[in-house]
Amino acid sequence: MSAANRQPLYLRCEMKPAEHRAALTPTTAKKLIEAGFDITVESDPQRIFDDKEYADVGCTIAKHNTFHSLPKHIPIIGLKELEEPGPDLPHTHIQFAHCYKKQAGWVDVLGRFKRGGGKLYDLEFLEDSNGRRVAAFGWHAGFAGAALGLLALAEQVQGAERRLGAQKAYPNEQALIAHAKQQIEHIRKSRADGKVKALVVGALGRCGRGAIDFFEKAGVAPEDIVRWDMKETSAKHGPYQELLDVDIFVNCIYLTSKIPPFLDEATIQAAGASRRLGVVVDVSCDTTNPNNPLPIYSINTTFDKPTVDVDTGAGNPALSVISIDHLPTLLPRESSEGFSNDLLPSLLQLPLVLGKDTTQLDTLQEGKGAVWQRAEKLFRHHLADAEKNGA
Repeated sequence: MSAANRQPLYLRCEMKPAEHRAALTPTTAKKLIEAGFDITVESDPQRIFDDKEYADVGCTIAKHNTFHSLPKHIPIIGLKELEEPGPDLPHTHIQFAHCYKKQAGWVDVLGRFKRGGGKLYDLEFLEDSNGRRVAAFGWHAGFAGAALGLLALAEQVQGAERRLGAQKAYPNEQALIAHAKQQIEHIRKSRADGKVKALVVGALGRCGRGAIDFFEKAGVAPEDIVRWDMKETSAKHGPYQELLDVDIFVNCIYLTSKIPPFLDEATIQAAGASRRLGVVVDVSCDTTNPNNPLPIYSINTTFDKPTVDVDTGAGNPALSVISIDHLPTLLPRESSEGFSNDLLPSLLQLPLVLGKDTTQLDTLQEGKGAVWQRAEKLFRHHLADAEKNGA
């Protein structure tokens, strides 16, 4: 393929602190290059893959954080949201923007695209014809969230003032499991029944399955892992007493509308000293969503400070929440490889839609760019909504 006909694609650096993952790995970049793409990779010192790994497969390496100066026709791919506030956005960006569910600042985010004339293909909403996401970090998010929940509880039971400290990425799943197996003994010794009990809401989804897989591999007995999904949560309204009767509660639901709270401060405080629950892991992280079903905390936590305390009432045992919104970066190499490999078939279709009017859904067939058509139609819908709200 001649140089003039090759499709450029630019992998930008990640702006979020401690984000070690990449939307493109050297493995997938090589496959794209072989398929006629020109891949440029922006140097990023916190990325789990170093520059040489990309250069060795034929990528061009660019200076760190220079993507804003690119020609407008070059699409830019990344993972987490861009810096805020920031300049107007004239490019096509492929990323998780966290603005379609009216999260805090959503109008400003979309306003930057409106003013710059750019386009957003939100990775969270790249879907096939059945509405299923073509690529997701859900399994690793659940796995990592459950792991941090267990590690946080192990610290908590060793002293009233102890909290989980700053966390760094693990080289692989085996290293994380080995560490967790050591720490779980602290929890067992603190419980009269010698058990560790967990409850996962959203157990049938990718995220929930990842959380359950971690608990089982870490040594939690299968019968001590309560698995809830829509059947259980719709059987009665929350708040749910059952969540207070386990050690760790992991929320893995995909929120689409307002629902009764799973837990609230009044229910927690009323339970007093009888409450068993010590850690809530909100993998879903709808912290700023007005429909958040866990109104017991109000900030996202970070890998530097993984937990936030809940007001449980005077004299009652501690309760911590983990609400890190990029949990899979705890296992950055494995989670990046899985996600990028799943995204690859859609990326190979990208040249079919770039620079074209794809607002008419019948112009392309499945497997020939329709996933990008749907994503653009959704972007136009939310952009119009943002304009009504002052964008």
